[in-house]
Amino acid sequence: MPLPLVRADDLPQEVRQVLRPGERLQDRSGTAHVLPSSFLRVDSWNQALETPLAAHFCLSELIGVDVREAPPARAFPRYVPCAVVLLATALELFRLEVGTFVHVAANGGYRSPGHALSRHASRHCWGTAANIYRIGDTYLDSREEIEKYAAIARRVIPGAWVRPYGQEDGQADDHLHIDIGYTAFEPVAERDGGDATEAG
Repeated sequence: MPLPLVRADDLPQEVRQVLRPGERLQDRSGTAHVLPSSFLRVDSWNQALETPLAAHFCLSELIGVDVREAPPARAFPRYVPCAVVLLATALELFRLEVGTFVHVAANGGYRSPGHALSRHASRHCWGTAANIYRIGDTYLDSREEIEKYAAIARRVIPGAWVRPYGQEDGQADDHLHIDIGYTAFEPVAERDGGDATEAG
């Protein structure tokens, strides 16, 4: 990866307050999950546009946010959980199966715990969830289309969870939510003397 690895202790203070590395967030059932502590530093939007994470996905597609994101997480440099690389790999499997463009919504990839939409322990805060609003020329705004592509995602992405169709909390009726769970990805930095990666 051409992006620097940044540990929690090296984050600027104002960013650390928003990203809350190592803190625990509870999911809807009350189970606590530890927020990521290792991040990739993105210095500019151009760098995000030019950084491929998989054959058909650039970093920029998974970090687009609007004004509901906390200001320190909208400015550059941005700090993105390392697991976004695993998300892109999972989406690549999906993209290869559907055979056309997969469009991730703004706020539909990584968003910080300080984002206005971050309720409970959203997998978006781990960089492991994507909200897909369009596949090729097809908008995912009907039960038929959402359930069709949900079945494909479940089949081709190992361990993926897909929100059911509906309008209640925990459901989706205008996009396809795919996530790979509360995944922490801790690359081994060259300064650690390794050239492999570890997933935990």
